[in-house]
Amino acid sequence: MAEGESITETSYGKLRGSVEGGVCVYRGIPFAAPPLGPLRFRPPERPAGWSGVRDATRFGPGSYQADRPLAPILGIVVPEQSEDCLTLNIWTPAAGDGGRRPVLVWVHGGAWVIGAGSETVYDGASLVRRGDVVVVTINYRLGPFGFLRAHELGDGLDSTGNEAMLDQVAALEWVRDEIAAFGGDPKNVAVFGESAGSVNIACLLTMPRARGLFQKAVLESGSLNHTRTPEAALGTTREILKQLDIAPEQAYRLRDVPARQLVSAQNAVAGRAVVPPFSPVTDGELIPARPFAAIASGSARGVPLIIGSNLEEMKLYRFLDPSIDSLDEAGLVERCSMLLLGTKLGGGPRGGKLAEVYRAQRVARGDDASPAETWLAISTDYLFRCGALKLAELQAAHTPDVFVYEFAWKGTTPGKPQGAIHALEVPFVFGTLEISEIGAIAGRTPSARALSASVQEAWLTFARTGRPRSASLPDWPCYAPPRRATLELGVHCRVLEAPREIERALCDELVG
Repeated sequence: MAEGESITETSYGKLRGSVEGGVCVYRGIPFAAPPLGPLRFRPPERPAGWSGVRDATRFGPGSYQADRPLAPILGIVVPEQSEDCLTLNIWTPAAGDGGRRPVLVWVHGGAWVIGAGSETVYDGASLVRRGDVVVVTINYRLGPFGFLRAHELGDGLDSTGNEAMLDQVAALEWVRDEIAAFGGDPKNVAVFGESAGSVNIACLLTMPRARGLFQKAVLESGSLNHTRTPEAALGTTREILKQLDIAPEQAYRLRDVPARQLVSAQNAVAGRAVVPPFSPVTDGELIPARPFAAIASGSARGVPLIIGSNLEEMKLYRFLDPSIDSLDEAGLVERCSMLLLGTKLGGGPRGGKLAEVYRAQRVARGDDASPAETWLAISTDYLFRCGALKLAELQAAHTPDVFVYEFAWKGTTPGKPQGAIHALEVPFVFGTLEISEIGAIAGRTPSARALSASVQEAWLTFARTGRPRSASLPDWPCYAPPRRATLELGVHCRVLEAPREIERALCDELVG
C-alpha cells in the first residue's frame, strides 16, 4: 500500500487517516463526548457526529497526568493533556475492504494516574504487519477525573468512582459498532492490557455492562486485588477535598475547580506510593462487591485468558525506596508484619513466618536470600503474581482455556532498572523494542528480538483462535491445579510445573 492518506466512513462521519509503512493509522477518534463542564465526574455520553472529513492523523490529548517519578524512566510522555481526552487510535492493514480481522484493544497502564494510548511503546504497526489484525489503543480518564467517589456525600455530586471504567465500556461499544469499517471483526475482539490496564480488564470480566463486548482477554501484571472498596475510595475523596479546603458537604464545588489545581491535590494525596489511591471501586453495582467471587461464579464464563506477571516486578520501584538496599532481618520482618496488617490474616508473628518461608525457599533454590531480595520477592508476589494466579485458577474452573505465563527476561542495560521488572514485557508484546524507552531497558539484542517475535506470535494466535501458539515456543498447556502449568518467557522458554508453589499457596491467603 502506497504511503499517503486513507479515508473511511463511520456512522459519525468520514475520517482521514494516514498510510505509514503499509499500515493505515487513524488517531484521535472520539468515542465519547468531551467530559467537560457539567459532564466532569459523569458517565461518558455518546459523541456528536460531524460533516465533511475529520482529520485523524494526530493523537488526541491524554488525560491530565500526575507527577510520577517513574514516567520518564518508562518513557511515558504525554505532551498534550486535557479533560477532553476520550479518544482512541486504530492501526489496520486496510480500511473499508470488508475484512473480518481479529481486533486487539489495548488498555494502558500507569497506576490510574499516568499514561495514554498514544505512548510510543504502544505503536500497533508491528502487530498489524505480523498478524493481519486490527489494533486499537484507548484513553480513559485518570485520577480524580475518572475515579473520584462522592456518591455517599449526598450533595448532588453522584460520582461512583467508576466513571473511567464506563469510559472503557464506551470505547468497547464504539469498537463493536464501528470497527468493521476498519477491516475488523466486531465478534472477535480481544482486550489486552498491563498493570492498571490489566486490573481494569479483570474488572471488565466481572461487569455485566461489559459482557459480550470482547471474546478474549490478556492480563499482564494486574488483577482484582487492586480494586478499592467504596469506603476506601470515599476516603481518598475526603483527602482531595481537604487539600482543596472544600468541606465534604460542598463536594459539588469540585466541578468548578481548575483542572491543574485538581491535579495538584491529586499529587499531594498520592505522594510517591507504588500504588496510588485511585483504582476501580467494588461498589456492588457496576463492579461486584466481591469480584473474585464473581469470577468463581462464572461472570466471565467462556472467555479464554492469557494472564501472568513478571518475575521481579518490584525491582522497577526500588529507587523509590532506597532503604530497601540496607534492609536487615528485623526490618524485613517488620515490613512483612505491616503488609499483613492490610489483609485478613492481620500482622503480628505471622510477619516473621512469611519472611522465614520465603527466605528458606530462596536458599533451597540457590537464589539471593538477602533481606532486600527476599522483600522484593514477597512484595512482587503480594502485589502482582498471586492475584493473577487466583484469577487464573477461578476462571479455569469453568473455562479451561486459561494460559499462565511468567516473564523472566531481565534488563541488564547499565544505568537503567535491572531485572525482570514491571512493564518490561510490553515492548516485547508490541514489537517496539527499537523505538521505546522500555525497549532500551530490555536491551536491543538479537535474543530480545527473537523473544519479542515469539511473544507476538503467541498473543496474535490467541487473538485469532483463543489458544496461544508459536513455532518457537513449547506447547503451552492450560492452567489448572495441581499442575499449574506456567510458560516461562525469557532467555529460555519452558513450561514450569507449579513454580514456587509454597510461596504461591502462602501468598494466596493474602489476596481476594
